[in-house]
Amino acid sequence: MDMETNLPEEEETSILTLTDENGQDVDFEYLDCIEYQGTEYLVLMPEGEDEIVIMEVEPVDEENENYLAVEDEAILDAVYAIFKEKFKDILTFED
Repeated sequence: MDMETNLPEEEETSILTLTDENGQDVDFEYLDCIEYQGTEYLVLMPEGEDEIVIMEVEPVDEENENYLAVEDEAILDAVYAIFKEKFKDILTFED
């Protein structure tokens, strides 16, 4: 899922720092949050890369949530399709 961004330079980006399964902090650029079949998914881009990562949002309590890797290809494809449609006029996608 490669893409090029054509966002204006002055547009502010949000950076999320997540800890991976090895305890390493990884910075991601937040692109969007998409609801699909009653579940929210974050669309993120690892800093310095041009591929996106889709993570499932799992609420823990009122203030905390976990982000889970999505293993189901059908869900990944569906969320990515929604993201592409939503940003088709802003981003250039290379499938």
